[in-house]
Amino acid sequence: MYAKVIVDISASSVDRIFEYRIPARLDEDVRIGSCVHVPFGQGNRQRSAYVVEICGEPEFDPHKIKDISSCDEGALGVQSQLIVLAKWIRENYGGTMNQALKTVLPVKQKIRPQEKKTILCLLDQDALEAAIREAERKKYRARLRLLTEFRLARSIPLEIARTQLHISDSSLEPLLENGTIRMEKETVTRGSCGAGHDTGKKPVLNEEQALAVSDFRAEYDAGIRGTRLICGVTGSGKTEVYMELMDHVLSQGKQVILLIPEISLTYQTVMRFYRRFGDRIAILNSRLSAGERYDQWMRAQKGEVSIMIGPRSALFAPFDRLGLIIIDEEHENAYKSENVPRYHARETAEARARLSGACVVLGSATPSMESFFRAESGKYSLSRLTGRAVPGSVLPQTEIVDMREELAGGNRSIFSRTLHRHIETALKSREQVMLFINRRGYAGFISCRSCGKPLHCPHCDVSLTLHGKNRLVCHYCGYETVLPKICPSCGSRYLAGFGTGTQKLAWMTAQEFPNARILRMDADTTRKKGSLEEILEQFSAREADILIGTQMIVKGHDFPAVTVMGIMAADMSLNTPDYRSSERTFSLITQAAGRAGRAEKPGHVVIQTYMPDHYAVRTAAAQDYDAFYREEIAYRRISGYPPVCAMMEIRFQSPDEAAVNRMAEGTAELLRRGVEKSLESVAKRGENPADYGIEIIGPADAPVYRVKDVYRKMLYIKGMKYDILLKIRNYALKMAQKLPDAGKVAVSCDTDV
Repeated sequence: MYAKVIVDISASSVDRIFEYRIPARLDEDVRIGSCVHVPFGQGNRQRSAYVVEICGEPEFDPHKIKDISSCDEGALGVQSQLIVLAKWIRENYGGTMNQALKTVLPVKQKIRPQEKKTILCLLDQDALEAAIREAERKKYRARLRLLTEFRLARSIPLEIARTQLHISDSSLEPLLENGTIRMEKETVTRGSCGAGHDTGKKPVLNEEQALAVSDFRAEYDAGIRGTRLICGVTGSGKTEVYMELMDHVLSQGKQVILLIPEISLTYQTVMRFYRRFGDRIAILNSRLSAGERYDQWMRAQKGEVSIMIGPRSALFAPFDRLGLIIIDEEHENAYKSENVPRYHARETAEARARLSGACVVLGSATPSMESFFRAESGKYSLSRLTGRAVPGSVLPQTEIVDMREELAGGNRSIFSRTLHRHIETALKSREQVMLFINRRGYAGFISCRSCGKPLHCPHCDVSLTLHGKNRLVCHYCGYETVLPKICPSCGSRYLAGFGTGTQKLAWMTAQEFPNARILRMDADTTRKKGSLEEILEQFSAREADILIGTQMIVKGHDFPAVTVMGIMAADMSLNTPDYRSSERTFSLITQAAGRAGRAEKPGHVVIQTYMPDHYAVRTAAAQDYDAFYREEIAYRRISGYPPVCAMMEIRFQSPDEAAVNRMAEGTAELLRRGVEKSLESVAKRGENPADYGIEIIGPADAPVYRVKDVYRKMLYIKGMKYDILLKIRNYALKMAQKLPDAGKVAVSCDTDV
């Protein structure tokens, strides 16, 4: 037997894999993930290496292959665990071992000598309040952010100030010169583990929060290492529960990973945890450079931090005493990778927890169907938080407005009369309003009123979206062009925009409420680094009356002055060709509705829709997850969709349309024959083939058939047993490689569709 090893534990090293022979005496010891010692280079210097693959046939001349010298015994170290996790990812989500290894291992960067700097506030409380008032008056936003944080913590690490508060050196210089702050420098000794410090008071939990914490503690202290789902309404205080669970695990010398969707990873969120746990925290986010990300990875490996907070990629933090993984907003699509391997953070977290003896906690106001299904079946533990945590705060009053009746009543505005009345009342009372529409741009698409043809992207099978007055953009490939004066198809001058995006809604709102100060938050207005936080900060500081945006504005933000939430087109996502469309619609409406009335003032939510009787709209308006789940799971059972069964997708892609069609059809035909033969064997064994529920669907065109001039076909496989589907998928991929067009068509798979 032969082992493929990497000598350096980083993503770049997986492109330089070395092959060694496994001597007979080590046959039973060497496995994937094992740390072995090998003679390396011309001098045969002994180096540590990690086994990433074991094979029976070598790729090189056997006479030139050296033997492994020895293999470490005992439990797998964290690097070995990550390699085993990469193997699990490859087996479950497809792709190559190289792709899986690059997912879990860091990109190695040169690390600068680290000098820890901390900003100390030198002002007493009265002087600090005076400085805050002056910063507000002069509109020094960055200075105001820093000074406001000093109310809660008198010292702030420079790293936190830069990455989370977006404080530049130029903002600090005048404060250093006038004696407001002092910079303390400390050389960090790598490998030492600071004890950290709790900088915030522990909150007083309500009865439901306390019960969720005590249930977790009882299971954890009894050695039970499973998955717990915390299902709590918006504003129910899930974050406070997370911090109590983290505190309990940390007190036992363990480490914690907290996953938060990137869109929710704002400085307000991070500072809540920093104020509780201090410098024991490391942060990962997309704003960090590759070098900064590697430095955070190394801090975790050296034991300098015990909490890693970040998006999906933080799951692979190299903690060797991992005790808890928390996934906040676990229903979010952001936890599913769009690149090969297309892993889901939820299942991958459970796999990592099994390797390290940790627990997994999932939290959401609108749990994914998969998670709640597992909780109902007893696979997960379940905690419920049914009320809001802030005393006096109640769920907002919700009204569903049928826009068909508005039109019949002569109202052609995008604002229903009910929403218009609530906005006017809020503005008069100096309260704030949020308007949610899940489409950016000025118009959904441009169409010719003479021939009826929309303006399409020349590289994708989608219509172009109007941005501004004359810029057309493809949201799939980024293609841009100027709005033509005449229709390219028939020459007519009658081109018009249909549908409304955030840009047009902002313009219409300004026309309807001319005295209101309006902010817009979408992918266009947040491209610049720090722009997302700047918009949130302006709105939080009451520098705007109305915030208009896409789903960015509904993700976990807490604005006490917001009393009105307008959901402009609640059924927009119901019309997408996806069996999860009702689930996503329910989640978006529920999350959006949860932004209103989060403090003492009562909130009002207006849901505008053309489908007021749809169960996703009705149950979201009532904030009734259980009623939605009952309706949706019944639909999934009848239709045969997850989580009732398992479903996988095989994707074919190529610039050659004919090759894609031949490859997809050929693979489907070979697969159907193979499955038919296997089911005949099942019947001969006396089993019922129907119990396996195997169904092969397609091939069919992808929902967007062409993207960037690449054609895409899909083949779906359904079945009741996940492990059987994995075997069928592997067989399909193997058969596809034998077809004549294998070299022209990229074939990939997705086991979580």
